[in-house]
Amino acid sequence: MTTVANSLRGLCGGAVHLPGDPGYDTARTPWNVTVDQRPAAVAFPADADEVASVVRASAAAGLRVAVQSTGHSAAALGPLDDVVLLRTSAMTGVTITGRTARAEAGALWIDVVEQAAPHGLAALHGSSPDVGVAGYTLGGGLGWYARALGLQANAVTAAELVTADGTLVRADATTEVDLFWALRGGGGNFGAVTAVEFDLFPVRTAYAGLLAWDWREAARVLPAWLDWAATAPDEATTALRLLRVPPMPQLPPALRGRQLIVIDGAVLGAAGPSTVAPLRALRPFLDTFDDAPAASLIRLHLDPEGPTPTVSRSALLGDLPPAAADALLAVAGPDSGTSLLVAAELRHLGGALGRPAPGAGALQSLDGSFALYTAGIAATPAIGAAAVRDAARVVSAMAPWSTGAQLLNFVEGPTSVASAYPPAAWDRLRSIRAAVDPSGLFVANHAI
Repeated sequence: MTTVANSLRGLCGGAVHLPGDPGYDTARTPWNVTVDQRPAAVAFPADADEVASVVRASAAAGLRVAVQSTGHSAAALGPLDDVVLLRTSAMTGVTITGRTARAEAGALWIDVVEQAAPHGLAALHGSSPDVGVAGYTLGGGLGWYARALGLQANAVTAAELVTADGTLVRADATTEVDLFWALRGGGGNFGAVTAVEFDLFPVRTAYAGLLAWDWREAARVLPAWLDWAATAPDEATTALRLLRVPPMPQLPPALRGRQLIVIDGAVLGAAGPSTVAPLRALRPFLDTFDDAPAASLIRLHLDPEGPTPTVSRSALLGDLPPAAADALLAVAGPDSGTSLLVAAELRHLGGALGRPAPGAGALQSLDGSFALYTAGIAATPAIGAAAVRDAARVVSAMAPWSTGAQLLNFVEGPTSVASAYPPAAWDRLRSIRAAVDPSGLFVANHAI
């Protein structure tokens, strides 16, 4: 494929790397450095016109195109031998107009959060500052305000993208309405998205923080949190983690190198202290919940930043009885022997996430009460193999409570993509994909 890909040389001001070029190995490396992706070429466009040039040249050369901002979920792409990897990391522009943000395809959430905060506004961002806005948004987007305000995908007001014929189009509620519907939750199957526009929300502060206990307290804390979550108001979005904290110097000293059970999250409105009070009564050794600037929530979860070797597994779960808590502790708790270096996590769903959003796109709601996410740091191949085994073991143990659905943002490998959507939505997504990309030019993390 290298000979074919030679036709791309000179595009993007010369920012195209082919196998054997000095910059190829650096260019092809994603955020998740466990993924050894080897595309036919890597292109770094500076703007939408250069994206269109790469798309047209790739099609003419008989190559396909995969768009990647950061590569957090690069493992889902699969082999890239005949694929041009279009890296959008040079396209980082963010503008705020009124209560709307426009983020180019390579913008990170930290870029949006820091620009929105001086306006007293917040976005429906995720838990990591260096996750790309576009990929997170196209796949759904589950953040700290989700039970109150829903998925980020359904805050989108417009998207700009290059379609398979190399045309730059704008999709919104009145133009390219099928594309607009599909892009809000349907992933990167429909073109090379060059920018997204989305609503911001008048949130200056939230009652936010974390509570931490030694993980030997898990048998007491986990069931109590599950009971609390069953009646928690929609304004509260929290997560619980069985967490083995790496001994990294940038982490708080009270957490560094410890084995913990942690509850973190945010409550909107004035009832934050009373909402958190039942959890606070469980006597954590660390309690940071307080009124906090909205911008600070981007790092609340203490997710690793920068290129990281990770492996993970996930599932959507229904209501969790005491037997489910026992099952989770048996495979991820203090006496489980788990090798997972980071976490087994439950994110509380429901609220606005469980109701079809008015005027929503392809992902109207999430089928589940909790999202299960297990992650490990694959510092070596042997450690990574053990983490894969133990992550899968956690998901298997929780299978009796699985809804069978998935949130594709959390799926970092091949999967049955249809299970993420109701049958009618899946059929419509397939029809739209066939209409806008009949030859299958675009390669998405999760193919439709």
